[in-house]
Amino acid sequence: MAKKKLGNTIREGIRDLHPGYFALVMATGIVSIAAYLLELTPIAWALFWINIVAYSILWILLLARLVGYFPKVVADVSNHGRGPGFFTVVAATCVLGSQLVIMTGSTSIALVLWLLGLVLWPIIMYSFFTAMTVKAEKPPLEIGLSGAWLIAIVATQSIAVLGTMVSSRFGDGQEIVLFLALTMYLLGGMLYIIIITLIFYRFTFFKMSPQEIAPPYWINMGAVAITTLAGATLILNSSQWGFLQELLPFIKGFTLFFWAAGTWWIPLLLILGGWMHFYKRLSIRYNPLYWGMVFPLGMYTTCTFQLAKALGLDFLNVIPTYFIYLALVAWLAAFIGLVHRLITLLRPGQTVEEA
Repeated sequence: MAKKKLGNTIREGIRDLHPGYFALVMATGIVSIAAYLLELTPIAWALFWINIVAYSILWILLLARLVGYFPKVVADVSNHGRGPGFFTVVAATCVLGSQLVIMTGSTSIALVLWLLGLVLWPIIMYSFFTAMTVKAEKPPLEIGLSGAWLIAIVATQSIAVLGTMVSSRFGDGQEIVLFLALTMYLLGGMLYIIIITLIFYRFTFFKMSPQEIAPPYWINMGAVAITTLAGATLILNSSQWGFLQELLPFIKGFTLFFWAAGTWWIPLLLILGGWMHFYKRLSIRYNPLYWGMVFPLGMYTTCTFQLAKALGLDFLNVIPTYFIYLALVAWLAAFIGLVHRLITLLRPGQTVEEA
């Protein structure tokens, strides 16, 4: 009887798996990279192996869901709230690839991951935005739009970052790959400006409940942080292509612009978080979307470190030196919440609400 209940719990978990769960890999990967760059090597490698396991398990669950519950997947793609979560699959794939390049120096597996991300990106991008456009019934802006939509930018910029890193593997085709990375960087910037304008409009002209100002809105900062990282990565690799060197003044200015925008978001998000949990007394309960809060903290740490290196602004290094600890604490809190969630779900008699 217990085995039957466990089997039912697992099936329900696969059926209702949140599309955004790959944010766990995104968050773990970027915090690991940040720790590695800041010479917290044991922590970086521990997170690296956790990420390998998490990525493998999540792919097994996703494939099982595609085979066993395909209508649920289709329904999620056309859902304004859950649909953007599928972009985490692309971002997680490329963040893991970047992790491999930075921490092991190997580009072989990273190249495969980049190609996989490159295949998944147009499938998810155009499936989601087509579904959002053609569906007959649509929610109002204040209900349908959230910070999760910005994961589309994260996915796009992750292609740019990893593509730049593995471009040397293409020999004579390196310039084409770098051109693709550059255009993805610019495309991500364009998408950010469009979507963040709508989000800021929602923030300032619609009523926001504490439940609505949830962790996905940290992607407001995370999306622009990975855009900064993409620009910094292009700057650091500009010697590989003469055209990039010609564009250096533009790329440097544009990248610094995005870093400044990301920095601006941090105090506001912290204030809103305090308003939610201390003034409005909103309790903190584990949700897979909390990984969408950990990722921006790790990404801001990493992008600031790389920006300082790319622009020769050594005084900026004070930020990642301390910000890494905030990212690590956030990761640990989310991980403990995940473990507790799994233990709770596996207890006899428990049902799955959101897995």
